[in-house]
Amino acid sequence: MILEVVVLNIIDGQAPSFEKAFVVAEKIIASADGYIAHELQKCIDVENRYILLVKWQTIEHHMDGFRNSSKYQEWKALLHHFYSSFPTAEHYKNILKCT
Repeated sequence: MILEVVVLNIIDGQAPSFEKAFVVAEKIIASADGYIAHELQKCIDVENRYILLVKWQTIEHHMDGFRNSSKYQEWKALLHHFYSSFPTAEHYKNILKCT
């Protein structure tokens, strides 16, 4: 399992519209091959900042599958105009599981 971590900075005043659009967009990503789960969290410390956490079966499912799909084009059309700067996605693998 791979965890995609993306910090999203939203244009001032656009957070409510972004959140509404994300409700639609999350259905798109959830239908992608290799998708496991996701979370969108709003930052308490920095206004208009969110973190998106997406679990994928493999990095290829995200980068080659979703990013090269028509679903990504739908995702992009719904969300990318809300970003004040283009987000960078980073991928992580678990090396320690605490119980």
